[in-house]
Amino acid sequence: MKTTKLLCMVASISALAWLTGCESTPESRIRDNPAAFAQLTPQEQTLVRSGQLGVGFSSLAVKLALGDPTSVTLRTDAQGQVQVWHYSETVYYDGTYIYGGPYWGGWGGGWGRRGGWGVGGYWGPGIYPVGPVSTYDSFRVEFRNDRVVSFSQEVR
Repeated sequence: MKTTKLLCMVASISALAWLTGCESTPESRIRDNPAAFAQLTPQEQTLVRSGQLGVGFSSLAVKLALGDPTSVTLRTDAQGQVQVWHYSETVYYDGTYIYGGPYWGGWGGGWGRRGGWGVGGYWGPGIYPVGPVSTYDSFRVEFRNDRVVSFSQEVR
């Protein structure tokens, strides 16, 4: 019994350490790719350190500032092809991200095979999303010839 509790505690601490260690920041991306950062101008370096970007940035500079995009789309207009990087975010309408309490799901009534009316479903603790989910672009960056031509940020 004590061994099981100890193993659960060690596993929980390890998972927490792993999750917090995976957070990507401009500083961690710069540390991981110092040669790419050294190629930037001093003005670009200042913006990248603060997680910002500017028109004319290369895709490498944007990756240092914002990280990898969630998705990429291609758009064609009269001047040619534009690559659009989407940095998406997911939100829950009621402001609650996770509900960790008991869940009464799958309600349905009917006659059981042994006779009598019963209510089926699952009850138990767990992690369940609450409310409808919405995904939106918190940041969009448009490139033409590997240079930023425009970008937009969702203001909340």
